[in-house]
Amino acid sequence: MKGQEIILGQINGREAAARLIDGQLDDLLVDTDAPIPGTIYRAIADRPVKGQGGMFLRTPDGTAFLRQVKGLAPGDALLVQVTGYAEVGKAIPVTTRILFKSRYVIVTPDAPGLNISRQIKDEDRREALLLALHEAGLAGDGAQMGVILRSSCAGADLDAVIADLEAQLELATQVMADTDGGAELLLAGDGPHDYAWREWSDPAQITQDDRAFDRPDLQDALADAFDDTLRLPGAGALHIEPTRALVAVDVNTGADTSPAAGLKANLAAARALPRVLRLRGLGGQIVIDPAPMPKKDRRQFETVLRAALRGDLIETNMVGWTTMGLFELQRARARAPMTAGMLR
Repeated sequence: MKGQEIILGQINGREAAARLIDGQLDDLLVDTDAPIPGTIYRAIADRPVKGQGGMFLRTPDGTAFLRQVKGLAPGDALLVQVTGYAEVGKAIPVTTRILFKSRYVIVTPDAPGLNISRQIKDEDRREALLLALHEAGLAGDGAQMGVILRSSCAGADLDAVIADLEAQLELATQVMADTDGGAELLLAGDGPHDYAWREWSDPAQITQDDRAFDRPDLQDALADAFDDTLRLPGAGALHIEPTRALVAVDVNTGADTSPAAGLKANLAAARALPRVLRLRGLGGQIVIDPAPMPKKDRRQFETVLRAALRGDLIETNMVGWTTMGLFELQRARARAPMTAGMLR
């Protein structure tokens, strides 16, 4: 099938969402028992971590860790937001810089101001959005909270944008005022279906059914996505192995023995890697062992990888080359790790 299709259903009794682009599985989300990024707690400061400038906090879902703490004493209550998934045996990562993110807008309670996504380049559209906000009384010097209009506003109905912003401002006002009391869950993060509505805003065919993932083509796509070895265009292959310390990525040329085999395999791997990491929910330190190629080709590999990462919603930093010729990435743990066994 050509174009974009969004599947909303269940996998093993858990809420799940998938996005297919031209028939290829591009993204997958399955609900887990872990706190979802975006969840907001009223937490209680527990004990500082000397030498790291951090503080352990008590939340209804277990211990959280807050970095770069100043002026916080044990027993203090504060509002925090989950920023990612915790590694096994570690505390939930949280921040005090809270965001309220929806399909069209992001509300920033601690950063007043109005910003429009740079991806909206049509000046007439930008002016129309600003005018609509001013007419609705949602912009100007009196605004108490910051507002970011997302790129999805480019083709959205103005009334829908205003309604979304009003709802988020009301929600933010209520949550940010709820500062008294013990440790409490104030707002749960978006599950797979809500995330799909929020982030997958391009025109798409939508299929919603609890048994939607039983389709044979989807079962095949899931099996291919979680195969131990991913076949690349050409003869190359990509092997990904998560360990406790890092995620190892091995690129091989396969049966191709031409002089440019290494470069071709590495470029194909660079284009495929963001999708594979996204589907498997992998983050943290990523170490790529590329196929052999001349040092002069490294710049081209970096350019292709950077372009591929630019289209990914998950923040990933290109750290660079090691003395052994490996390439390192640092990727946010924005997804829960997935395995093939979880989908059966």
